[in-house]
Amino acid sequence: MLILVIVCAVASITIKDLLGAAVVFGAYSFMMCLLWVSMAAVDVAFTEATIGAGISTVLMIAAVFRTARRSKD
Repeated sequence: MLILVIVCAVASITIKDLLGAAVVFGAYSFMMCLLWVSMAAVDVAFTEATIGAGISTVLMIAAVFRTARRSKD
């Protein structure tokens, strides 16, 4: 699971597409939630799930959709 967390972290930094980066960051937060549960830190996992994987991901995706994209010409 730790390897998946590291892969998601590196992928969210290196992806050029903002929407893809936001989705991968949500997956990273969810993996961190599972990692906290495996370490028996349920309160931290609940906070990570609600704020990290839930609210932050939704706000980032909403911000991406509200921005104007440049034309390719």
